[in-house]
Parts: sequence; structure tokens; C-alpha cells
Amino acid sequence: MRTPVPTAEEIQALVSFLPQLYAKDFTSVHRWAGTSERRDRTVSLPWPEYDDLVTEFFQLASTECWTDHEYDPETAGENLNDANAVQSADLDQLKAMLTYCVRGEKFCDGHWGAMIEGGQIRRVLERLDQLL
Repeated sequence: MRTPVPTAEEIQALVSFLPQLYAKDFTSVHRWAGTSERRDRTVSLPWPEYDDLVTEFFQLASTECWTDHEYDPETAGENLNDANAVQSADLDQLKAMLTYCVRGEKFCDGHWGAMIEGGQIRRVLERLDQLL
């Protein structure tokens, strides 16, 4: 299922997060919450409490125009971690990488923060800005 191509305005809306997410004092995760042992001896694993800006960014990045329903997570993850691959990526490849970033939080708490702090989101947004 092919999704619509993002418009210049939709690309700019996503790119506009770049200076905010990478501001000098910005912290993507305010704290890790929920670690506790219950009476029945089960343990509740922690989850990140993200800054509202992170949630807003990933809500926008998960809209239909940025979703690649047929992406290959392994390829998208490899490309995302290869600065040269991101630097030469086309719009479809960037959509696959963003889909990987968005969906990763479902499988690994803290994935969004790791993608921001590791610079993967920065590289994708910089490449999108170049494509504008």
C-alpha cells in the first residue's frame, strides 16, 4: 500500500523540529517511571516520560504521509545507522527510516529517545531539509 508523498509543507513541518530537538539543554526523556516490585513479586519495568516536544514530533512523524507500510525494519535500521546512507537517501528511504523510528518504541521503551540522542533523527531531518 503506497502512501501519499509528503508535500513541501509537510516536510518543512517535520524539519522545523530540528533546532528544538537539538537545542543545547534539551532532554528528550524527563525521567524513567514505573520501576517497582509488587506484592505478587512481579516487577513493573520502567518506561520513559518524554518531553512533550518528542511526543509531538513522533505523532507528526507517524502520520500517513510519513508511513511506509512495506518497509523492511532490518534494512531501515541499517540505513539509519549509516550516516552515508542517510546522506544519500531519497524520500522513500527516509520514510522507511522514520517508520522504523516511530514503530521502534512499541518494541523497546526508550527507542524514541535513543534515536534523538544518537543523532539518527538529526541526520534524517537534515537530509529532508536538503531535499527541500
